[in-house]
Amino acid sequence: MTPAAPRSLPWLLIGAFFALYFIWGSTYLVIRIGVETWPPMLLAGVRFLIAGMLLAAWARWRGLRWPTRRQWAGAGVLGVLLLACGNGGVTVAEHWGVGSGVAALVVATVPLFALLFARLFGDRNSALEWGGVLLGVVGIVLLNSGANLQASPAGAGLIVFAAAAWAFGSVWSRRLDLPAGAMASAAQMLVGGTVLLCGSWLGGESMQQWPDLRGWLALGYLVVFGSIIAFSAYVYLLATVRPAAATSYAFVNPAVAVALGVMFADEQVGIAEALAMAVIIAAVVLIGLPQWRRREP
Repeated sequence: MTPAAPRSLPWLLIGAFFALYFIWGSTYLVIRIGVETWPPMLLAGVRFLIAGMLLAAWARWRGLRWPTRRQWAGAGVLGVLLLACGNGGVTVAEHWGVGSGVAALVVATVPLFALLFARLFGDRNSALEWGGVLLGVVGIVLLNSGANLQASPAGAGLIVFAAAAWAFGSVWSRRLDLPAGAMASAAQMLVGGTVLLCGSWLGGESMQQWPDLRGWLALGYLVVFGSIIAFSAYVYLLATVRPAAATSYAFVNPAVAVALGVMFADEQVGIAEALAMAVIIAAVVLIGLPQWRRREP
């Protein structure tokens, strides 16, 4: 089992939530910029491999031990589900034409999937939570009626799969033996990045041209802010607060991503997408309310 987390300082919690809400919300646009000059799985794989090596070196410098074989297995499972399937799926879907704001909106369904997967581990759901799931299904239907996802059916399917994989990994994470502190994030990134690079090679990805300045800046932003800072904050929150609180970034990320996409990438959000956003966020709120009211475990 995951070792008990130490008492959290308020400023550390505030910083972790800020990273999830706003930094992660911005990464959808940065990914879209990055895949203009990087093959998608190569971009994601290099991103996580570099971030994992830097974070592992820092963790070792801080005195943390290398993971045991059992901990490598647990971190590897999460690296595949959260990073290779989850984030890698989002990166490929944006390369296939799914807009950054719409991608964030689909990923906002993670708490819906998490609620369903929690049933596999024996959790009981309230009527309010089931109502949130049904409302979320309505939101997904509305979202698929918009032009953004109709333009890329394969991308739509892939990003829904990515959200489901991320949710399953998040629910399972509390039942796995993971390394302590930053080494947990580092191990997941090293495994996830390696799997993505293997997928890039097997899929025949190749560099058509050397990435331009925007491509390199996108990679740097994703490594430092999207991976080392924001993903580490997510792993920290999963071990510290309730899953409903850790996944509450789904309330904010779509709004941040849509606003940035409209301002800087000339993305268009139609009536169907706007209505779907309202419905999905309302569904996530319904699911989160009962869990926010529960006592800390």
